[in-house]
Amino acid sequence: MSGAAGPLRRFPTGGEYADALQHTHLCFRHPELKGAVPDLTRLQTPKAISGAFASVFSLTSPASGRRYAVKCFTRHVPDQELRYEAISRQLASLDPATLSQPWTMGFEYLPDAVTVRNERYPVLKMDWVQATTLSSWLDAHHHDSTAVDRLADRFTGLAADLAAHGMAHGDLQHGNLLVADDGTFRLVDYDGMYVPALTGRAGTERGHRNYQSPARGDQDFGSAMDRFSLWVIYLALKALAADATLWTQLHEPQGEYLLLTEDDFKNPSASPRFPALLAHPDRTVRDLADQVRALSWQPLDALPPLTATGPAPVAAPASSGGTGLPGWMAGHLPPPVPTAPPGPPLPTGFRGRRILDTLVAVLLPLAVVVPGLLWAAHALASFLLPLPVSAAALLGWGAHRSRPEVRSLREHERSLVAQQWQAAQAGRDLADLDAQQREFEDSEAARKVRLARRRSALVEAHQHDVAAAEKDKVTEMRAIDLKLQALDSDQKAALDRELAGARNACVQAELGKARIAMARLPGIGEKLKDGLALYGIRTAADFTGIRLTSTSRHGYTNVTALIVKPNGTAVNIKGIGDAKARTLDAWRDARAADARSRCTTQLSPARKQAIIAGFDLRRAQCAAERDKAELNATARRAQAHQRLQEARARLDSEDNDALRDAEQQRRSFGQRSAQIRTSQADLTAVTDSLIAARRTHRDLSRTRYLRFVLTGR
Repeated sequence: MSGAAGPLRRFPTGGEYADALQHTHLCFRHPELKGAVPDLTRLQTPKAISGAFASVFSLTSPASGRRYAVKCFTRHVPDQELRYEAISRQLASLDPATLSQPWTMGFEYLPDAVTVRNERYPVLKMDWVQATTLSSWLDAHHHDSTAVDRLADRFTGLAADLAAHGMAHGDLQHGNLLVADDGTFRLVDYDGMYVPALTGRAGTERGHRNYQSPARGDQDFGSAMDRFSLWVIYLALKALAADATLWTQLHEPQGEYLLLTEDDFKNPSASPRFPALLAHPDRTVRDLADQVRALSWQPLDALPPLTATGPAPVAAPASSGGTGLPGWMAGHLPPPVPTAPPGPPLPTGFRGRRILDTLVAVLLPLAVVVPGLLWAAHALASFLLPLPVSAAALLGWGAHRSRPEVRSLREHERSLVAQQWQAAQAGRDLADLDAQQREFEDSEAARKVRLARRRSALVEAHQHDVAAAEKDKVTEMRAIDLKLQALDSDQKAALDRELAGARNACVQAELGKARIAMARLPGIGEKLKDGLALYGIRTAADFTGIRLTSTSRHGYTNVTALIVKPNGTAVNIKGIGDAKARTLDAWRDARAADARSRCTTQLSPARKQAIIAGFDLRRAQCAAERDKAELNATARRAQAHQRLQEARARLDSEDNDALRDAEQQRRSFGQRSAQIRTSQADLTAVTDSLIAARRTHRDLSRTRYLRFVLTGR
């Protein structure tokens, strides 16, 4: 950059640029701008759109007929040319086919483009786009919910474009977001833009206060610096798409914001606007408002990107496959083992007679027939008749019970009864297990609630620390600003005092040259002049005036004239009465007036510069105090951020440990539940087997046994 470039270079004001642009054929060299026709005000002067760091003029080129927006800078920006070259290269490298919409604007940085006050300054030549600012567009279209919702989707597309290329605008707000006739965005004002080539450099601005996080500082210059602004604007668009009345309810006409302002972000709990959004019937509005409120005061690099507009969908529970197990157990249990039929196959009759069976077959008929014959021959008493029959029946009963088929069936029934009891007990065990599991899940849910509260408390503590740092900084800045304001008046007073002192010294010196002995004073002769000299009054500088006192005695008034010396003492000189004292005082006033007319009316450049230099030093000290206050606030924010990160890391570690324990406990519950449910599933089969076993009793009854031992079948 040519000229007196450097950190102290003074740039023209917007008015000075406007004056120069009245003669574009003289102030511009660029062929597209030389002789360009500016848009004019009603006073026929170039019309400027002024901002904090620049004034923008609309110029129509006579060479091509194209209309350009020419930005003229009013403040020095460090490494300005390097920044614009990096931004220009980045934007030129973007493939329009990969962008969600044609939001980029062509621009060219011209280092020595315009002449103002015989010095050349840089400008930024940008394509002019026929579009309207976002706030003006919403003024006209907020009632069209479909159009607003479509614009919100295009805004997320713009955010995704910036994130995909590692870029950030730095000052996303209603004035820098233009809506073209086709409903797509155009992004303007790239002064504070971040591109990867600028990594490591500091930011040049903090963006519009009604769109920025209160936690944003000068060190926040990177790809994440737009995240808070993106959420704020997206909330406004989605809220208006859901409820157009919010525009008239929360937005003031000509307001420098959409729905929320800086005060809402700094103190959400006292915000007059947040309640209308947090209590809105539409859940999307409520959730987004709660999201923005939670993001206030958080470090920008900790904020989620706008592209993550909601939690990941929750997968549906896995099918239990008819087992009745909850889906989360899938993968934690072994595959079910098919249940084997309980017990061996049941016998359908007696097979193979033993010796005991043969003995029963022989003795049982004899025990009935022989005693009957003996009783008929009166060889056996009647009371002894049942004995052999009972003995034979007892033998048959024992032989029947000892049969392997009967023993096997009896043991099988005992096993089935035991299994049936165990299966019935499983139901009670499952109820106890379910109760334990519900208690565990309740405790886990309570733990998560406590964890969320602790996380929220961390954020609140962080917000409090950052707000305190910002408040202290603002207090210090205000005190410094008051000192700076006082310095201007103090400097003027010091210059006035110095000038008054210099003039007074000059007057006193001139009065010292006016000797009374040489003066023509009517009524005051040499004798009286000698009398004055005896009291040290030889020049006009030896006295400052006269004092007249009067006394009354015996009806007569006597006036005494006193000559006032520079030390304040007053002397009465014999022969100097009222009239002569007045003559002397008038002579002094005349000499003083003559001296004042001839004395200097301004300080010497050296003395004036010395005084100004002293005040400049004090101003530099104030600037150093401002820098120190900013650094202290930045350090406190960084410390608060560090504390937040460390506390979050501790909570994350605790949460991970608890989640691992919970997973292990759930796996244990799942295994026990599977075992119990397997036992329950066997209950039906056991009951059926027991019924079948009891039916088998008919095939193995004593009657069947008697027929078997007697007939072999």
